[in-house]
Amino acid sequence: MSGPSLRKPDAHSSIHEAALNEALELRNLVQKCLHDGEKEKALEVLGVTIEHWETRTLKHAEAEEEGLYRDIVKDNPELEHTVIQLTRDHDLMRRIVENIKVRLQTQEPDNRMISLLDSLVIIDEIHNEDEMNKLLAKSKR
Repeated sequence: MSGPSLRKPDAHSSIHEAALNEALELRNLVQKCLHDGEKEKALEVLGVTIEHWETRTLKHAEAEEEGLYRDIVKDNPELEHTVIQLTRDHDLMRRIVENIKVRLQTQEPDNRMISLLDSLVIIDEIHNEDEMNKLLAKSKR
């Protein structure tokens, strides 16, 4: 069973919006640090950014997969394809976060990492829109 906030489109959308806005702020801060030549600070902010994606967006994704998505498919089997697509979005975000973590083990922060953060944001924006319009709007309440 999924939490009640996940089932309510307005509350669910607010969760997405808050996490995405925080992610964008962190991304912009990393870019500013790199632009200003502050590699150590950029490294610290990237650590916070990774933690943000893991503890906010990807934990939320896990809760969706373990509860909300299963409940929706159980009640609306015709939405299974949409759930598969949304789960793929989560997988892509997990892989990109892991890619950033691996890069940071051997490289200094650079603009490639900004591109990866931009990719996360783009995937998350599309995912959130699809989840609201293709899943929650069509599932039985």
